[in-house]
Amino acid sequence: MATTTPEHDRRIAEMKFSSVYPHYVTKVEKKGRTKDELHEVIRWLTGFTDDEIAGHIERESTFEQLFADARLHPNAERITGVICGYRIEDIETPLTKQTRWLDKLVDELARGRKMEKILRAE
Repeated sequence: MATTTPEHDRRIAEMKFSSVYPHYVTKVEKKGRTKDELHEVIRWLTGFTDDEIAGHIERESTFEQLFADARLHPNAERITGVICGYRIEDIETPLTKQTRWLDKLVDELARGRKMEKILRAE
């Protein structure tokens, strides 16, 4: 699929981070990674502290609200590949792209990729 639809983008925007977060935790822990590592990835992408992450979960922020508050890492554009059937670099809607960046980082963490590669250090 080349790009997303307006309906898909709206669904992503309205989805609550707090409803997806437990799935992220389960996914990485099932594969032997930790919640601390998950938070490291979220902090890297969003610029949030652990308290800010917890606040978004408690307030049941949507992904639109979450990324409106984020201070995106300058290397986030280096996150490429396919996630959920979409090639990230082809996604035109910024919020959908940002959400898929997060999904991709969580996926890489769960697959056992080294943290320095996940965080686009090189």
